[in-house]
Amino acid sequence: MAGYKPKVISLTKRPGQTYGFYLRVEHGEDGHLIRCLEMGGPAELAGMKDGDRILRVNGAFVDGLSHSEVVDLVRNSGATVAFHILDEASYKQAKSEGVNLSNPHNTPVANGVAKQAPKPKLCYLVKSTSGYGFSVRSVKGEQGLFMTDVLSGNVADRAGVKENDRLVEVNGVNVEYYTHEQVVDRIRLAGSSIMFLLVDKETDRYYQNKRIKIEASLATVSHLPHEPCIIDMTKGSNGYGFLLREEPTQTGHLIKDIDRGSPAARAGLKDRDRLVAVDGEEVDSYSHEQVVERIRQSGNKCCLLVVDKDTDIMYKKGRVSPMLFWEERKDSLFPPSYTEALNLPVPVRPLAPVQEREEELKPKLCKMEKTAAGYGFHLNGIQGVYGQYIKEVVKGGAADRAGLEDDDIVVEVNGVNVEQSSHEEAVAMIRNSGNSLEMLVAKKCVYDQLKAKGVAITRLLLGEASYVQVHSADIPEACKEEKHERPGRPETPTEPARERTSSVSSSSSQDTIDERL
Repeated sequence: MAGYKPKVISLTKRPGQTYGFYLRVEHGEDGHLIRCLEMGGPAELAGMKDGDRILRVNGAFVDGLSHSEVVDLVRNSGATVAFHILDEASYKQAKSEGVNLSNPHNTPVANGVAKQAPKPKLCYLVKSTSGYGFSVRSVKGEQGLFMTDVLSGNVADRAGVKENDRLVEVNGVNVEYYTHEQVVDRIRLAGSSIMFLLVDKETDRYYQNKRIKIEASLATVSHLPHEPCIIDMTKGSNGYGFLLREEPTQTGHLIKDIDRGSPAARAGLKDRDRLVAVDGEEVDSYSHEQVVERIRQSGNKCCLLVVDKDTDIMYKKGRVSPMLFWEERKDSLFPPSYTEALNLPVPVRPLAPVQEREEELKPKLCKMEKTAAGYGFHLNGIQGVYGQYIKEVVKGGAADRAGLEDDDIVVEVNGVNVEQSSHEEAVAMIRNSGNSLEMLVAKKCVYDQLKAKGVAITRLLLGEASYVQVHSADIPEACKEEKHERPGRPETPTEPARERTSSVSSSSSQDTIDERL
C-alpha cells in the first residue's frame, strides 16, 4: 500500500466520558467515517479529522465490517482504544485504484509522525549482591521520578538504564502518580528481579507533544537480556515432530517430546518451551483444540514464536506479551517476499464474533457467604512472583455458586487490590474478611487482554456493564456456564493444510447510520 500510510491514533477516556466523535456510515460513501468531532475532545486533540476513515480497531481490520460490529469493537475496548486512520482523500484514491488496504506490510505512523519515532524502553534487572546500582529522585516542578546514580558497569547500567530516565512502570504497574516512598516500597517488594518501563527526555517530550500515553505496548525490547525464539519449520513425512500439551500446574501451551532429527529439533525447538504465537497470531487465550487447528491451517510451513522458562518469567514480570519481540524483529528476520510466501498475517488475534468478544472481556465480582465447609476454593501463588489465582473450586460450594472458576486471577479482595500483594498478605485478607467475601477476579485471557489495552481492572468498572459481571452465591446452577474437559496430550497435527475461506459483507436500508463514541 505504498503511498497510503495510515496513522495510528490511541485515545483514552475517563469513566463517563466519550472519545468525542461520531462513527458514521453514509449513503454513497465507502468506509467508516469520523464525523462531528467534539472541539477539545480526545479525538480532536489526537489529530482525527472530519471525514477520516477507520481501517483498524486495536489492530483488527474493520473496513469490510458492519457499522454495529465496529461500534461494538470500540465499546469493548474499555478506556483506551487504538485506531488505524486514513484521511478521506487518500482513502478514496486507494479505493479507486483497487489498493488492498489490509496489506500487513504497510508500516503505519503513530499519530501521523515519522515511522522512526523514538520508543520507550523495557529494562529487566536481576539484583546482584551489591543491589541494582541506581537511585530514584524527584525533580521540583516536574511530574514523576527519575533514575540517578546509575553506576557504570553495574546491574542497572547493563540493563539499559540511563541517568535521568523517567520511570513510567514498575512490573507492569504505572507509577507516574506515585510518591517517592510508594515507588521505593514497590521496588523493595519486587524481590530479586524487576522490570521497568522508562523514557529518556527526548522520548518523553515527543509523546507529550503528541498527547500519546506512554505504555509498554509502545516500547522497544532491545535491552532485554532474554529473547523469545522464532521457530521456522517445514513439515516432514512424519509431521513436525513434537507434541503440544496443556498441564494443570502450568498455564499456556507447552512443547513436549521432540523427536530427534525432526523439523522441530532442527529448527531449535526445546522441550517445555511455551508456545506464544503461530504464524504471527498470538494463541495465549486459545484452547488446545484451537491451537492445533491453527497449526493445521498453516499447511506444510509453520512459524512458531516460543519462550523458554527464563524468558517467560521475564515478560510476565513486566506484564507484557512476547509479541512485542515479534513485532520489533519480524521485518528484519523475514523480508516481505518471505512473509508473503508463508502467508504471515499482521500479528493480532483474528476478529472473533462480537458476542464472544463481549463475553471474553468481562471480569467478575464474586460475592459469597462462608458455609460450615468454608468458601470452597484454594488460593494459589508462585513463590517469589506476585499474583494470586484460584484453584480447586469445590463444585456446589460457596465459591462455585458465586462464579469463581479454577485459574481465575484475583484482582481485588473486599475492594483492596492484591495484584502486587504476597500470597501471605492475600490469604490474611481473606481470613480477616469474616463470614462474607467479595473478590474481583478475571479469567487469565481476560486479564491479559485488559492489561494489554491499558484498562485498570478496578471496582470503577462496575459502572461499565460491558466489562463486569456480578455473581452472587445464590445464582441457580442452571445459569452457570458448562465446563468441558480437554484432552491431556493430543499429538501435534500432521494433517494436510486446510484451505481457509472467509467473507464479510454489510448492507443497510438507511442512508446514514451513526453512533456517538
